[in-house]
Amino acid sequence: MSTIKSLDLTQRPPRSARVQLGGYVLLPRMLDKARATIAGKNGDFHYNCPLDQHIINFLGIDPDALLAELKTGKGDTEILEWITTHQKNKHTPWEIKTWTDYQYQRGPDSDPDTIKFFYGEVAKIAPKREDIKTWFDYLDLDDYVTFGGAA
Repeated sequence: MSTIKSLDLTQRPPRSARVQLGGYVLLPRMLDKARATIAGKNGDFHYNCPLDQHIINFLGIDPDALLAELKTGKGDTEILEWITTHQKNKHTPWEIKTWTDYQYQRGPDSDPDTIKFFYGEVAKIAPKREDIKTWFDYLDLDDYVTFGGAA
């Protein structure tokens, strides 16, 4: 059994995708999901999902190796140090900021199926919300509604 401190994602959502660690958005959310997965408390949240793949690919890290490192109980700062040492894709601060800024603004791409999925999901939980335009907007709204908030 792991001594890792994790969130119970059956009781509350992981951190917002907007939260940064080392300048990277998505990373804290992914770490929350990974730790909850290790503890068996991930609920409907999945580590190494398509969203996580954006940060995994940008960094060039092995998601299984990251999960193994998290099983040692390391905190965010220690994991960021591990990532910095093991990432295959090294980036300048400017590249990190540019990537992060893009992620903040990223909505569904031009693929018709993705657009249909995105707006279909938004319509299910908040049919009157016309301000939900990005994936981060959708995730924040979905987390809020899933855990009792009113859209």
